[in-house]
Amino acid sequence: MSRTKKVKKIKITLVKSVIGRTKKHREVVKSLGLRRIRHSVIREDRPEIRGMINKIPYLLKVEETEE
Repeated sequence: MSRTKKVKKIKITLVKSVIGRTKKHREVVKSLGLRRIRHSVIREDRPEIRGMINKIPYLLKVEETEE
């Protein structure tokens, strides 16, 4: 009998443009996998991802998902 832990997921959406932002902020957006405004990705809710989100909270919308 295997026990699998259900991994929480979060939906991350880019809501503001990266034009005029610092290079590091643009790189964080790219590393999250976001390409354009209103583009969304679903990622595991992990400390590494949360750290990236905390760097640029003014550019993102974050929602918890049921996946």
